[in-house]
Amino acid sequence: MINKRQEVNQAKKGMQQKTTERELGEDMYVKNGTGRLKKVLLSKPKHVNKAEQINEIAKKWDLKQIDETLIQQEFLRLQKLYEKLGIEVTVVETTGEMPHAMFARDLGGCVREGYILGKFKHAIRKQETSFFQKSMETAGVPMIGQITGEGTFEGGDFAFLNEKTIAVGIVDRTNLSGVLQIRELLEPLGYSVHAVKTEPAYLHLDMCFNLVTPDIAIGYKEGLPVDFLELLEKLEIDLVSGAEEEIFQHGYNVQAIGDKRVVSLAQNKELNKEMRKRGIEVFELDITESLKLGGGIHCMTFPLKRE
Repeated sequence: MINKRQEVNQAKKGMQQKTTERELGEDMYVKNGTGRLKKVLLSKPKHVNKAEQINEIAKKWDLKQIDETLIQQEFLRLQKLYEKLGIEVTVVETTGEMPHAMFARDLGGCVREGYILGKFKHAIRKQETSFFQKSMETAGVPMIGQITGEGTFEGGDFAFLNEKTIAVGIVDRTNLSGVLQIRELLEPLGYSVHAVKTEPAYLHLDMCFNLVTPDIAIGYKEGLPVDFLELLEKLEIDLVSGAEEEIFQHGYNVQAIGDKRVVSLAQNKELNKEMRKRGIEVFELDITESLKLGGGIHCMTFPLKRE
C-alpha cells in the first residue's frame, strides 16, 4: 500500500522527469563515441607562451619558445579538415589569458541529453570553467550538472564504450569524487559509468585509450587495468595495442568521426597502418607544435553533436 508521503514523492519525481523531457525536447547531442560526428567546438589558441608545464610532455619543452603563429596555423588546418569532412565547427575565443583553453575537450563530457561541466585540477585552468559554460549556453547545449566540492573532472577522461556505457579515467586530472558525481548524474539517465585507473604520467584516458569504431579501440594494453580489459572483452571491443611511448607522442589521441573514419596525426605511421588494415579510413593531419603543450587532436575537439 502506498502512503500519502510516497504519493507526493512519486508525483514530484514525475514532475521532475516531465520537466527534464520538456527542456530537452527532441534534441540529441552526443549519442556515442563513434557515430557520425556532426558538430564540434574548437577553442582558438591564444597566449600559449603563458602555458605551464602541467604534464609530462610539456615538461620537455621551453614553453616560452613555443611558436604561437605555427600553433594557430595547425589549429586552422584542423578546423578546415573538419569542415571539408562535412562537420560543422563552432570556434570560440577566450578574452583573458587562458593558454590551455585550446584543449576544449577538457571542459567536460557530452551525452545524448546534454553535458556535464567539469572541474579543472590546476589553478591556471580554473577560469576556463565559466568561459566554457557560457560557450555551451551559446551553443544551446543544456547542462545536466557540474562537478563540485572536492571532485575534479576533465573531459579527456570521458569515453563512450557504447551508447549506454561510459568509461571515466582516474589518471592525473580526474579523481574518485569526480567519477562518483558523474555516476550520480548519469545513472538516472540509464548510463553505466566505469572508473579506469591508470598511471598519472599518462595524463588523461584519451592519451592511452580511444574507441575508433563500435568494436575497435586503440590503446596501450599493458597500462590499462585488468577489470577494464575484461569489460572491453565483454563488450566485444577489440583493442589494438601499441607501445607505451605512443602515449607521449599522441599516438592514441585520435578523433573518431564516424563511418569507420578517424582523424589522426601524420606522424602516427604504425598505428595509422594498423587502423587501415582493419578497414578504417584515416585522415592524417600534420600537427607538431601544438603537441608540445601536451594535447593532440582528440584533446582539441569537443563534440557537440554526434549521431
